[in-house]
Amino acid sequence: MSSTQVGQQNLRPSTVACSQDATVSEETLAVGDGGKGLAEGRASSSSPRLPVNSNAPSTTTTTGGGAGSTGLLPPISATTSKVMETDEQRKTHRPFAKISNFLSALRPRGGKQGEEKSVRKGSGRRRYVGNLPPIHPPQATPTCTTPLVTAPPTTPVRTSPTQPQQQQQQSPAKSQQPIIIRKTFQEFKDDATQAHSSGNFKILQEFYSTSFDSFYQLVGTFQEESSTTRNPTEHPGVAVQLLDAAYSELMELPQDIQKVVLRGIVNSLLQKDIKGPRSFNDLRAYFILMQNPQFSHVKTYVIFAHLIRHLAHLEDKEHQVLVGWMRRLPAVQFRDIVDRLLQFISVRLFPPKQDELPPLAKCGWWIPSATKVLALFNAANNICVPMKIPHSHFYNSALDHIDLMAEYMAWQNPATHPGFSFCQYPYILSIAAKRKILQRDSEHQMIMNARRSLVQKVQRRQMPDMGMLFLNLNVRRSQLVSDSVNEIMQKRGDLKKKLKVNFVGEPGLDMGGLTKEWFLLLLKQIFQPEYGMFTYDDKAHCYWFSSIKVDNYSEFHLVGVLMGLAVYNSIILDMRFPPCCYKKLLSPAVVPYGNPRARVGLVSLTVDDLQQTMPDLAHGLKELLEYEGNVEEDLCMTFQVSRTEFGIVRTMNLKPGGDKIPVTNENRAEFVQSYVNWLLNESIYHQFSAFYYGFHGVCASNALLLLRPEEVETLVCGSPELDMFALMRVTEYEGYSRADPTVKAFWEVVLFMPVPLQKKFLLFCTGSDRIPVGGMAEMVFKIVRINASLNMLPIAHTCFNQLCLPPYKSKKHLAQKLLIAIQNAEGFGLE
Repeated sequence: MSSTQVGQQNLRPSTVACSQDATVSEETLAVGDGGKGLAEGRASSSSPRLPVNSNAPSTTTTTGGGAGSTGLLPPISATTSKVMETDEQRKTHRPFAKISNFLSALRPRGGKQGEEKSVRKGSGRRRYVGNLPPIHPPQATPTCTTPLVTAPPTTPVRTSPTQPQQQQQQSPAKSQQPIIIRKTFQEFKDDATQAHSSGNFKILQEFYSTSFDSFYQLVGTFQEESSTTRNPTEHPGVAVQLLDAAYSELMELPQDIQKVVLRGIVNSLLQKDIKGPRSFNDLRAYFILMQNPQFSHVKTYVIFAHLIRHLAHLEDKEHQVLVGWMRRLPAVQFRDIVDRLLQFISVRLFPPKQDELPPLAKCGWWIPSATKVLALFNAANNICVPMKIPHSHFYNSALDHIDLMAEYMAWQNPATHPGFSFCQYPYILSIAAKRKILQRDSEHQMIMNARRSLVQKVQRRQMPDMGMLFLNLNVRRSQLVSDSVNEIMQKRGDLKKKLKVNFVGEPGLDMGGLTKEWFLLLLKQIFQPEYGMFTYDDKAHCYWFSSIKVDNYSEFHLVGVLMGLAVYNSIILDMRFPPCCYKKLLSPAVVPYGNPRARVGLVSLTVDDLQQTMPDLAHGLKELLEYEGNVEEDLCMTFQVSRTEFGIVRTMNLKPGGDKIPVTNENRAEFVQSYVNWLLNESIYHQFSAFYYGFHGVCASNALLLLRPEEVETLVCGSPELDMFALMRVTEYEGYSRADPTVKAFWEVVLFMPVPLQKKFLLFCTGSDRIPVGGMAEMVFKIVRINASLNMLPIAHTCFNQLCLPPYKSKKHLAQKLLIAIQNAEGFGLE
């Protein structure tokens, strides 16, 4: 997903109607209009782009009406209507014991006076809807092009509790707008200190109950003084320090006050129709409420779900504004909200108590709405440089336990499985979940190819054999590269079958170990500097494609096939490419169909990408951009560059007639960008194109669309970080026990080896020195006791990750034999 894209959900918007005798129960609030199951809340597989902000006219909600009209629930704030509580009643309101109590208390209590009859279509029943007071203040609500509007002088504003009592007790019935309490950060802290010292929380309760009673009051309370002079599309205009203090203090206050805040939030949400455009003030209110730490508790999830639903139903231009505001959140708060949304999804999928939440079938819109809101935070995170949190922080490991292939098939077939799928939002799927999808998809393709070969054999009336079900490669160690290229070119139609390797002249049955060694030896030979295919940078510790032109690029195609076979067969490789290589490998993620002239592997790269590939050259280009003198006179450079590889000097014009165009202070940025593009794209296009088609020739799967470049690298190369203590915890024993002296001595030797030796030990036992995607915990490692001569070296079965260990008498003897074995781990043999 790009930084400006989020998925869209086809959630059914609704308004909440209320009759004279209707009671809004907790279950009704939870279900809403979209609660017809998860399938009803599903979205299409397309993910429209978040457009830039544009002007949106505001809408004013009217109430009452004749037959067929639907009114909104009245706000709890004080008005002249009989159905509303007065300010005095709100002050003396008794705390609710449960959330469901105050949710039920939203029932209108007006009499018959002023009622109008309304007939629901098709029901045959007459319902009475009272004349509800207007939701918005008398003045028109500002549209999204208007900054936050401050309260007019006629509005009673409480700046501190020391104001005259007469002004504080001014009747709301005579006021044109709801009361807004304005406090500075220091005034609020003083009130909190005084309340805790005296034990009287009346001042704080009044502050919270009034501030959270409506969107208008909420925004007015936490308005930043300088908000009227700032661009509202770039800054939310919220007093961050005061808001943080208010939320931090709220969690330390008695439950009665916390419930008053939740009651006010319910009232505020019910005042807003879920459809239609929003003003900047509405977006500010949503932005403020999203940061409420109360929503970390499961008991508040019913309310939290409706807040999320409002956010999910905003228009694209409003989402764009919110994304811009989210990127300004401090990293700690940003992470807390993301964690809150992930926890909400996990608990909704796997509730700890079955009766703690409404049935999933009645609130299927919860998960799609939360996932879409999480997409906004992911978009905000992607446009931050550096990211506020790692992309892996958006992973939800709970999704590893659902039917991932059902999600994948629903995403693959929108015509037969319309609606929501987690694969529409790949940022939320962990790398383990994506690997499982990719492997299952690969296995399915392997089975289909093997079945097709079997059918062809039968149709030709030939005797089928087991070898036809596999990709069988027969290679000689002395001609490893040439034999591998020839075998792959001849059997390119079988690349999507299970791989089996046989070294000519060596006894052995490939159960995975021979395949691992073939990969290891082949890559080791191809990446040798004298082979001339790749250059190695000592500072970046990675390889890059040589730009020297050759007649045949089949060997680059072979490297791409090797990478694809490794992913296809779940083999971890030690391929040290820079991150930009994997960006290019996914550009595009699916090979253009029916367009042989399509240019692939081209992506916009910067000097920061060059920094990870050629650090010295990138450092020089950055100095050129920061040079304070006259570039043209002092450096005498043109748009012509030279590069030396393997003793060969290549000269290239970066633009037509570049050797005659001087680099100046004005065009040096263009020069740097052109140079980077030439190094990482144009000069190696044919080499990388062959590599690209080799990889995608094996791994042609829509599952690649789910992956980020960093995740492709992890799938191919695994993790370079060793944790031998984790390996010790998952090790199984046969003939030994954990308490056996030989086992204790073995781990004392291995755990305190230097890292290079630990990698050689892992290579000796498993055929690879890399760690799987899930870490050591996913490895299957077994130590087997063999009753052989104590002069015998340890034996490894790399196909099964087994180490056969004689019962050596001393730790020194064990260390000596193990060291000899791991330093001479090449070749296979059978006794």
